[in-house]
Amino acid sequence: MEKDEAQKLYELCYMRVYSYVLTLTRDRSSAEELTQETFYRAMTAKKPFRGESGEVTWLCAIAKNLFFDETRKRGREQPLPEGDAPSGEDLQQSVADADDAFRVHKAMHELNEPYREVFEMRVFGELSFRQIGAIFGKTENWARVTYHRARLKIQERMGERDL
Repeated sequence: MEKDEAQKLYELCYMRVYSYVLTLTRDRSSAEELTQETFYRAMTAKKPFRGESGEVTWLCAIAKNLFFDETRKRGREQPLPEGDAPSGEDLQQSVADADDAFRVHKAMHELNEPYREVFEMRVFGELSFRQIGAIFGKTENWARVTYHRARLKIQERMGERDL
């Protein structure tokens, strides 16, 4: 990527990418670092932007992958907390919650794009429908409809497994 082109991309997209990353990290310092790393990766990528999606969508996808990589890395490095063992009821609830979460993620994994990404941005990224629409270069209403369709598809798939 040429220097002028990279500078324009940075100026046009920085705040939108930073806002998205901030919703993921919930920490300004981490969001700034991750946003900088996102632009660095985008500008030094062996595979340049192909134009198959919007530039902001491409950058947010890079940021999301970096965030998940960092989260996994931190998860492996964190020691187990010391303290009391959970009670039987707490453990049972924890297992039930984990099972439900697994079922939701499995159903979500089977979704086609853009349903899966819109659902993740709304639920995990806590983005507004206006922000999601902007990332995709679509309207707020498009984001709202896509999210609700994704939610219905997940509910249908989870219902099928309960039979």
